[in-house]
Amino acid sequence: MNLCWLTESVMELLLPILLGFLACLVGGLYLLGVFRQRRPGEPPLDKGLIPWLGHVLEFRRNTLKFLERMEKKHGDIFTVQLGGFYITFVQDPFSFGGFVKESRDKLDFRKFAVHLVYRVFGYKTVEGEHSILHNSSNKHLKGEGLQELTQSFMSNLQNMMLHNIGSAAEDRTWKEDGLFRYSYNVVFRAGYLALFGNVPPKSEQSEEKAKEKDRAESEALFHEFRKYDQLFPRLAFGVLPPMEKLAAERLKTYFWDVLSILKMKTKDNISGWVWDIQQGKEEMGIDMSMINRYMFVLLWASQGNTGPSSFWLLLFLMKHPEAMKAVKEEVDKVLKESGQEVRPGGPMVNLTREMLLKTPILDSAVEETLRLTAAPLLTRAVIKEMTFKMADGREYLLRKGDRIAIFPFSSVHHDPEIHPEPHSFKYDRFLNPDGTKKTDFYKAGKKVSGKETARAHGDPGSPGHGVIFYPLSCFVKISFLGPVWIQEAVIFE
Repeated sequence: MNLCWLTESVMELLLPILLGFLACLVGGLYLLGVFRQRRPGEPPLDKGLIPWLGHVLEFRRNTLKFLERMEKKHGDIFTVQLGGFYITFVQDPFSFGGFVKESRDKLDFRKFAVHLVYRVFGYKTVEGEHSILHNSSNKHLKGEGLQELTQSFMSNLQNMMLHNIGSAAEDRTWKEDGLFRYSYNVVFRAGYLALFGNVPPKSEQSEEKAKEKDRAESEALFHEFRKYDQLFPRLAFGVLPPMEKLAAERLKTYFWDVLSILKMKTKDNISGWVWDIQQGKEEMGIDMSMINRYMFVLLWASQGNTGPSSFWLLLFLMKHPEAMKAVKEEVDKVLKESGQEVRPGGPMVNLTREMLLKTPILDSAVEETLRLTAAPLLTRAVIKEMTFKMADGREYLLRKGDRIAIFPFSSVHHDPEIHPEPHSFKYDRFLNPDGTKKTDFYKAGKKVSGKETARAHGDPGSPGHGVIFYPLSCFVKISFLGPVWIQEAVIFE
């Protein structure tokens, strides 16, 4: 009898524990997505074999091949599980408009962006501050404002690339570097100095010493930026191991200090874009420590892709002699028409915006490089249950809490109907037979509108396009001007 009583007591104690464990197990499996099924009217669902992770490992390993495989399996719209998130991919470029134009109360980029910016840069977004960036970008990254920024970039680029050209031959030393590091290094450093300012000559007693300090400080910054660059993908996905998390936090602290407003205000030639943004945030009453962090956001946004793109552009030109020849002849012609020439010890070249607009062959090569290498993933959070309409009239239900995304690199850049031989570099792909810029592309006999191709290749009319496009043009022009290419004496691996 005592034994029965003891057994019943144990069961009474264990039952709540077992029920609690079972509830936690079921809840955990639910959160892992084990029970999710496709509902009527929803896009095809592919959860993958691994609970919660889904297809994230394959997606990170090769996004293009993964999405091509999913499209072949499911069609031009499908939902996949990636690291706990359910993301619906729209692969039809004619349906991009519904993605972009849908109201923010249904599809919102801000929620995703705020979370990402805080995770990777430590910056807490303030409601209503987006207008500061928007207004400053429209003012300084288009038209005359962009002209000033381009000239500043050119001046700093020539300081990085040509500073020992005028020295005596016996004092000049050969420099050897890999193509990637060389391209990334000089473009990043020139871009950083053009945006955040130069060391004042007065503080160093001479202009040459100030330029030398610019070179040294920007070199140190680039070294740390590359470390952060390598951590960035895992940091964005939230999968950094403990030691790398510590390294990322140390690097963040370094950039917040180096790019601080206090230090920046000691510089000359700060870009109007950066200056207006920091001033606008100060006027909003945003804490100075947060503004310092936002300067790191601006550095990353402006320089994170430009340096690698300059490497790809040079590499493609070097691997295609006909492209190299056409671009160099065009650059030489533009320089000659301006009445300038490159000579050791001579004045630096002044590339104006008008000169930059006279190089359609180079512009086409830049566009082709971006087509082959730029891979933005545009994402929106689904705020409430909604119906997404495709261009051909099909309708699909999207669940609250999911995400929807477009990946133009797959659906436009590498679509053989839009771009024949999509994996090949063709420097004149964006040129008409008469030498003018080509903007008309077709899929299934239907014109892909300028908005679709702009989202894929970068809209020339948008602020920010020039931040990437013109530095690439300037870098190639300086590289190809007369004897500079030889006298800089860079040996590429």
